Amino acid sequence: MAIEIEHKFLLANDSWREHVSRSVRYRQGYLSSQPTSSIRVRTSNDRAWLNIKTATIGTHRHEYEYEIPPADANEILDSLCKKPLIEKIRYFVTDNGNLWEIDEFEGENQGLIVAEIELDETGQIFSKPPWIGLEVTGDLRYYNNNLAMHPYSEWRED
Repeated sequence: MAIEIEHKFLLANDSWREHVSRSVRYRQGYLSSQPTSSIRVRTSNDRAWLNIKTATIGTHRHEYEYEIPPADANEILDSLCKKPLIEKIRYFVTDNGNLWEIDEFEGENQGLIVAEIELDETGQIFSKPPWIGLEVTGDLRYYNNNLAMHPYSEWRED
């Protein structure tokens, strides 16, 4: 069984951009988003995946991922997935031996930037770079399946 252990953060500033080693553009959509799980399709360049995750909020979730034909994925995204689709550029930054994935959203989620770090085990200690801000791991709004239903452009300040 695959397990994903990750923490999500907002960014304190843009200094992370100076340390980007590579980036990749993603287009993804959700076939199902239930209280117990989500099923999504994601494309990047000439590759595509079907992904199933438990919908547990927090640092520890079960995750299964399978590569699928890109043509099938694009057809599923265009005709079967809930709209809006998630469009983002993922930047990769290594700091203190840790790989950070920073998602800069486009489309209806434009303006949102979220950093994630995946860990090998629950409770693993890691250092936070100076550009890391507020942790939002437990905040449902920042999960991609929620952004597909409630885009950042529709959020209101409380």
